[in-house]
Parts: sequence; C-alpha cells; structure tokens
Amino acid sequence: MIPVTESTIKRELRHTIMSITRLDNLLKSGPDNRLGEVIQRAQQIDVLTGTLKSVLPAATAENLLSANASDSGELVLVCSTSAWAARLRFESNTLLAAARKTGLTVNTCKVKVAHTIQP
Repeated sequence: MIPVTESTIKRELRHTIMSITRLDNLLKSGPDNRLGEVIQRAQQIDVLTGTLKSVLPAATAENLLSANASDSGELVLVCSTSAWAARLRFESNTLLAAARKTGLTVNTCKVKVAHTIQP
C-alpha cells in the first residue's frame, strides 16, 4: 500500500486543476476554433431537427432522429425504422417547405434509417 502524504495529495490536486484548466480553455475557444465550429454545427442540426419535428404529427416526430442539409441542397433525414422512413418520405414536401422557412436552400429530401446494434 502506498502511503498518502501531503505532497501526494498536492500533486494530484495540481494535476486535476491543470486538467480542468485545459478543458475550460478548450471549451471557451472562440467560434474560429475547430471545436467551436463543431459545436455550432451540432446546434444548427439540433435546431433544424426541432423545427422539422414541429411540423410533423407527434408519432412521426418521435421517430425523426436527426436532420441535416447538404451544400448541394439535399435535406437528409435520419429515422428509426424503414416504416417511419416511408412515412417521412410521404411528408417530404412539408419538410422541405419547413426547412426553406429557416433560410435553407433545399430541393430534394433523402431519408435514411439509423441501423442500431441489438444486444
């Protein structure tokens, strides 16, 4: 058993404080930082997904997992099953119109199914 001394505690505390400081500096990085860009993009995807869910029936909205728009003008939706993918394709005109209202330039809608691994 290693004896716990005051110097050991101080060293561990200093290490923890340095780690917290590095993390804090990383999270406080400006929007010109790559992490800032990733965070901003994730927020945009979240807002778009929420906007599209708001125009869908409740059951359909629950199965829309994510939405994104590509630079080529494609609205990409991710849903839980192929059955819900068919339902979202049926709603594509409504979803395209809602995406356009957010300022996006989208012309087509593509629906993908998220494949999950069963335990």
